[in-house]
Amino acid sequence: MRKKIPVSAIKTGMYILELDRPWIETSFLFQGFEVMDDEDIAKLTKHCEYVFIDTEQGLDIDVSAGLGESDGDGDNLGPWHIDLMSQESEADTSRRLEQEMKAAVASSASRPPRYQDKSSLEEELEIASETTVKTRNVIRSILDDVRLGKSIDTEGAKKAVGNMVQSIIRNPDAMVCLGQLKVKDEYTALHSLRVSILALAFGRHLGFDEAQLNLLGLGALLHDVGKMKVPNDIINKPGRLTEQEFDIMRSHVPEGVKILEATSGVHTVAIDVARYHHERSSGAGYAKGLKEAEISHFGKIGGIVDCYDAITSDRAYHQGMSSHGALKKMYEWRNTDFDPKLIEQFIQCMGIYPIGSLVEMTTGSIGVVATINRERRLKPKVVMILTESKIPMKPPKVIDLIEDLPGLEGKPLAIKAVLPSGTHDINPTDFLPIREDLFKSG
Repeated sequence: MRKKIPVSAIKTGMYILELDRPWIETSFLFQGFEVMDDEDIAKLTKHCEYVFIDTEQGLDIDVSAGLGESDGDGDNLGPWHIDLMSQESEADTSRRLEQEMKAAVASSASRPPRYQDKSSLEEELEIASETTVKTRNVIRSILDDVRLGKSIDTEGAKKAVGNMVQSIIRNPDAMVCLGQLKVKDEYTALHSLRVSILALAFGRHLGFDEAQLNLLGLGALLHDVGKMKVPNDIINKPGRLTEQEFDIMRSHVPEGVKILEATSGVHTVAIDVARYHHERSSGAGYAKGLKEAEISHFGKIGGIVDCYDAITSDRAYHQGMSSHGALKKMYEWRNTDFDPKLIEQFIQCMGIYPIGSLVEMTTGSIGVVATINRERRLKPKVVMILTESKIPMKPPKVIDLIEDLPGLEGKPLAIKAVLPSGTHDINPTDFLPIREDLFKSG
């Protein structure tokens, strides 16, 4: 639980969640840390009048009436509470967040993870399923409103994203697993939902704080609103677009930015996802042909997750590749299209064997990756489907490779290869712990 306390009440063992001023103005490099000693207390006392602590990650304290301020389930201060935004201009906030995220990305490979899973996949799935359906309905409604020239329900979008953030923080695997569900005739809405899920999972991996995750998730959810100004026959054209058609398709970026800039309550940092998600480091992207240093971190993240979902999805003009194949392809593009450090981190985030990967084991048996292991990435949980003789297992059996189960020649069972989806007539989604009918009603 989040609690507001004066600096005079700070003790070692507390977890500092937020300061009363921009972090960049202090000597603390990262937002979110445990108070380790008197030196930390002295620094906080020097810079701040009050701070917000997380009583679940660190020591709690009783404070007198009027000093404590909890956000509980998000209804009071909530994930959108950023004192800075009421004190700074949007430009100042954007600069500050960009500096903080740059520092977070630079250190994410070496520092301990900010978040620890608080629930299992099975525990989180029911909540995540409900959240996913509600968010899908929100983005469908928003896209319909944009198509009709109506205003965007910003508060509805923020609430939906806030619930997604909480689920992702508890355990990202549930929502990433649900993101495997893809319906071709509802591509834009579900693509927006999946891109938001991927962005949040990636932001969690990078150690972004809750406020940054909410901004990132909102921007990702709304990144394609400009497509409502593009004719469907161009969006869904099965063949190659003409140059004129491609110009119309590219217009969805400035159209989307224009819509979001005219929408109350959408911060410019969130709009960066829409503004830059088709820019590429080499300058070969659109809408402005910007190069790496000119693209914001939210824009870079948006470009990565948007591309990943697009190339793993079946469309009228191409068949989606496997998650593993997509990561390999994007790694090849890391020095031309994307920030190489971010690509490496994204691969770590998704896992060497992403959720939904169809895999062959060293014994010849076949399975589907159900969850990743964030500490030992070569040892995920796998739903076993076919035996070594390629006979269906009835029922399928879930195994955890961390248990070092026996394989061949005295070696532990391990993944030998990733197979293309459809191998052995297997649709991996059929064997994930998600309901196939999740998006078939409403």
